[in-house]
Amino acid sequence: MSNNTQIGNEMVRPKMRLGTRNSPLAMAQAVETKARLCAAHGWSEDEVELVPVMASGDKVLDRPLSEIGGKALWTKELDAWLAEGLIDASVHSAKDVETIRPDVFHFAAFLPRADRRDALVGAANIAAIPQGATVGTSAPRRAAQLLNLRPDCKVVTFRGNVATRLGKLKAGEADVTFLAAAGLERLGQSDVGNPLPSEDWLPAAAQGVIALECRADDAEASANLAAIGDAQTAAELTAERALLAALGGTCHSPVAVLCQGDLDTLTMQAAVFSPDGSERVAGNVTFAANDHGAVAELARDLLSRASIAVTEHFTGGK
Repeated sequence: MSNNTQIGNEMVRPKMRLGTRNSPLAMAQAVETKARLCAAHGWSEDEVELVPVMASGDKVLDRPLSEIGGKALWTKELDAWLAEGLIDASVHSAKDVETIRPDVFHFAAFLPRADRRDALVGAANIAAIPQGATVGTSAPRRAAQLLNLRPDCKVVTFRGNVATRLGKLKAGEADVTFLAAAGLERLGQSDVGNPLPSEDWLPAAAQGVIALECRADDAEASANLAAIGDAQTAAELTAERALLAALGGTCHSPVAVLCQGDLDTLTMQAAVFSPDGSERVAGNVTFAANDHGAVAELARDLLSRASIAVTEHFTGGK
């Protein structure tokens, strides 16, 4: 890992060292972050260094994430490097970050939200999926939401980066699969799949958002990152994460949420499911953007109306 860049005969320490997973999508997100930092601060490209790491979650692809350690498998290597000062900030897909984070870290910025929708690959829409089709996904939300609408379908575990999952689909391991529209866009593959209307097919909390995290005591890094943050995205994202916290959701928990509005007022639609999709409990609330008490009340309402088939996958209210 290099902490310096050579310009002529002079070694220059980067202004920022950005840690990132080394998957193609994660690297594309880091490149976007670097470009925004350079544009905001007038830095040359040499002044922002990308530091890739192989995350644990990228090493085991034959089992659902929930069986091998959950979302922490996306963050633990970056967390260690950040804590040790080997990097100045981590670039995350916000939806892959645990709801409860160590106090030593701080989300300094969220980049403007990209497309929050899921794209269905292999069929034009949910109704067009062939009867009895095999659907590849490892996301409890996607599996439960699909089975709620199409109980005739069979779900099989599908993990890996975008290319891996598309390769598995082409090889016939499943008839259809889901990918995040934002990820496809960032990889220059917006022509792949068919985006599903987010009002009908609720996305994951934080989907489409790049989160930038630094050490809580690093004021310089925090200020550098804050310059490229988006206030609207931050308002939506913090509300969505507040919902997950109030629900007590984990990587096992089938929960979907759509939060949108403006800097003053947000509207949130949310649904929790049983893993087999047989039960869906939904609700919505309109609230002042910083009123996470209203979000917590929505979480309590959802769980109060759900059976144990749903609530056993959440810890909220227990």
